[in-house]
Amino acid sequence: MMVFLDFEASSLSKHSYPIEIAWVFEDGRSRSMLIKPKPGWSDWAEGAERVHGISRALLEADGIAIDQIVMEMLEELSGNDLLASSPSWDGKWLSVLLRAGGVPRHALRLRKSDDAFVEAAAQILSGYGAEIDIAGLVEQVISSSEPAAPVHRALPDAILELERLHLVRQAAQARLASLTTR
Repeated sequence: MMVFLDFEASSLSKHSYPIEIAWVFEDGRSRSMLIKPKPGWSDWAEGAERVHGISRALLEADGIAIDQIVMEMLEELSGNDLLASSPSWDGKWLSVLLRAGGVPRHALRLRKSDDAFVEAAAQILSGYGAEIDIAGLVEQVISSSEPAAPVHRALPDAILELERLHLVRQAAQARLASLTTR
């Protein structure tokens, strides 16, 4: 099953670490957790805090222990198709989190949501692929679904990716209907 993941982080520096994780399954089940920083994780950007609104004090008070998060991730996410809008960044923070939990960094792997969107549209439009710019259709859906004011929190961002999957499927179905009624 497809699962969309998203992270918020302490900054965008090479020493950044994850501070929030969320995922949403294709069937709508979701989970969001603040991450209690590991001792020694000191990187912090005030600008990043202004964007996501998560303070270090909030993480210390309400964050969940890394070991607990990693155990839950392995139980819930293993064997699923894990997707992220930005797997280079989200993959970095996934690796940091897994290693901090004592798990090899490749125990869970991400791939780009856009690739899954193209695959979903191609499956619907099989047989018509040569007539349709499937990547263009996906790009149009992504562009038209950009929020006016991004939330910059992990769960809403993961849910947006799931909504985009549904929108891509709807656009592909509409395109298929227009092709078969000619």
